[in-house]
Amino acid sequence: MAAESYKNVIIGSGEGGKCLAWHLAKLGEPTAVVERRWIGGSCPNINCLPSKNEIWSAKAADLVHHAGRCGVTVGPISIDMAAVRNRKREMVDALVAMHLDRYRSSGAELIMGEAKFIESNTVDVRLNGGGVQALHGERVFLNLGTHASIPAVPGLAESAPLTHIEALELDRLPEHLVVIGGGYVGLEFAQAYRRFGSRVTIIQRGPHLLADQDSEVSAEIRNAFNAEGINVVAPAEISSVRGRSGAGATLVVRTPADERTIQASDILVATGRTPNTSGIGLELGGINLDQRGYVHVNDRLETTAPNVWAIGECAGSPQFTHVSFDDFRIIRDNLAGGRRSMQGRIIPSCLFTDPQVAHIGLTEREAQHRGVGVRVARVPMATVLRTRTIDETRGFMKALIGAGDDRILGFTMIGPEAGEVMAVVQTAMLAGFPYTVLREAIFTHPTMAEGLNVLFSTIQPRTT
Repeated sequence: MAAESYKNVIIGSGEGGKCLAWHLAKLGEPTAVVERRWIGGSCPNINCLPSKNEIWSAKAADLVHHAGRCGVTVGPISIDMAAVRNRKREMVDALVAMHLDRYRSSGAELIMGEAKFIESNTVDVRLNGGGVQALHGERVFLNLGTHASIPAVPGLAESAPLTHIEALELDRLPEHLVVIGGGYVGLEFAQAYRRFGSRVTIIQRGPHLLADQDSEVSAEIRNAFNAEGINVVAPAEISSVRGRSGAGATLVVRTPADERTIQASDILVATGRTPNTSGIGLELGGINLDQRGYVHVNDRLETTAPNVWAIGECAGSPQFTHVSFDDFRIIRDNLAGGRRSMQGRIIPSCLFTDPQVAHIGLTEREAQHRGVGVRVARVPMATVLRTRTIDETRGFMKALIGAGDDRILGFTMIGPEAGEVMAVVQTAMLAGFPYTVLREAIFTHPTMAEGLNVLFSTIQPRTT
């Protein structure tokens, strides 16, 4: 069977892949995108946007539960998880329709099926509707993504635990949800389901939630969760699992103090991601993987095969949609003759719990490990008057300033709208502004960003 030839073949329709497809197709280049299932990738279908949709429903439930603090009297409330799910589905359907419109308007061809390399720059696509189609790309771009990892705990896989995909499709409320993992996905779902009314236990292998953050951030979020009635067991090791998630399961858990048995109605696994790189013949395309199974790329996202690039999570890029989008921009500009690379990127992150946890640049622990001298400023969120108006004073702002200059090297905030405030600091960092610019800026009163005046006013003067 002769392969159909395209200028560009893109495998996967996630953030970076779809943006690249639409861009190249609009330039008049014949471009095909192969997608197994999720039109637009995981973000609009099963990840970022759907989870934030359900988190907002949980926020609404929490506001109603505490309406009395605002002088609002309400009657008994109930949670309709089928309605929560349907609201999420309606959003996803609209996003998929929007993506299909973009494919039509750009001229990029969307092929639904599973691609497998048969030789360099050539794949066979097992079409979802039946049959096989061979494609050859003068240039090939891999946007393969990742999937949830299931730890090798005896009985865990056999218990058919939920991942984020299944959790977003629940139309019922778990009686006792046990969340394995204390990272972004685990924490967001844990709080949401607690606010919907589930009993929730988090089991974290290490001693800290959000292990990549400073310990004071972990302690603050743990205290916030404890205040909402979420049980955190950390550090802890799961010895075995019996039963089945959804029908009742038993977890045997070891901690430094004891061994205990935890009964769960449902189990959610949120312990990390595995790249979707196995079983698709990458070796036949001359594409090497690193020791963790990610596509080996240079700092321009070029793989070991000529005219083949990798984008996003499968290339080992940080697992954020906004990073995949920047990967697209690097490839786009380099194809046009530029010299962009991944070096020097300042990558922000935001955990959408309540309060939010936003971070950019160095943590204090990283600065100490690298031997970078810093001045540290920290103020409680209660000093930001906006928090008093909305009765959400938990958390703090923290900034790292160079010891020998006035550069902002890092910023962390745990508090309301932390992601939006972080964007202000990020802009100053990108522009190379000293912290004094934010210290002296006139911010609207009363806003969360106004707290930056307070934070940067506490910086101690340089000694040299």
